[in-house]
Amino acid sequence: MFCCLRNCLGDAFATQTVTVRPRENPIHLDTTHMGHEVVIVKNGQRVCGSGGVLATAPLVQSKSYFEVKVQQSGHWSVGLATRNTDLNRAKGGLDAESWCLASDNIVWHNDQEIHQLQEKSMEIKEQGQEETRTLPTEGDTIGVAFDHVEINFYLNGRNLEVPVLNVRGTVYPALFVDDGAVLDVLLDNFNHPPPAGFEKIMLEQSLL
Repeated sequence: MFCCLRNCLGDAFATQTVTVRPRENPIHLDTTHMGHEVVIVKNGQRVCGSGGVLATAPLVQSKSYFEVKVQQSGHWSVGLATRNTDLNRAKGGLDAESWCLASDNIVWHNDQEIHQLQEKSMEIKEQGQEETRTLPTEGDTIGVAFDHVEINFYLNGRNLEVPVLNVRGTVYPALFVDDGAVLDVLLDNFNHPPPAGFEKIMLEQSLL
């Protein structure tokens, strides 16, 4: 556990010599809605331990987008869930209240396989060859776009073409970790541009 926490904390030990900037985005990972063995650090942006955590705000606008960076591999799941999901499970998508892409390269909902990612090799470009990976790994950024009709997952800015339909209820960004996985949620200042028309999650009062 100590090794996991050390990797999870990362550069948090250096905060004594670094000026701490106030968090600009009021949305972050919610310590009141997380599993018993989950650890949240970095001002509510990083999760490790075992279990799931939701963000503090639901996706209320018509087109919402957020990203998750896989800081350290292990077992993880990324997607959406209602507050009725079981956050003490180490994997998302195992109940009717969560919809997640997992590190086993499968999109899960209600303990059923919705999609399985298929590995692709090389894509030919005019300037030569460019690798097109469809299986996420350590260091990758997973984007999640939701328009109240479907969820779409992105890998380093590329649509994985595994849409999930029939999402019901008030849903929140959901991250699940186990077996040493460390995830960082990016709720603004994204690593990749959101899909056209999508933007960061907004607080409900700002939409009125």
